[in-house]
Amino acid sequence: MNRMDHIFPAQREARLRYLDHEFEVVSPGEFVRCAKTGDPIRLDALRYWNVEKQEPFKSAEISFADFLKSAL
Repeated sequence: MNRMDHIFPAQREARLRYLDHEFEVVSPGEFVRCAKTGDPIRLDALRYWNVEKQEPFKSAEISFADFLKSAL
């Protein structure tokens, strides 16, 4: 049992292709993991990602912190 089994039992992690204003499902699933925290993000709650790095983020704050880190 992995650490997320109690949150998303029997659910699969999706693989997505992140585009400018939307994402494309490459492999079906119910969630993706935040690139910085590893926390699961339900697809219907996914709002933030980096198109260049192809990474999802759990929140605007995490996304912005990643942007600032990359800009330095």
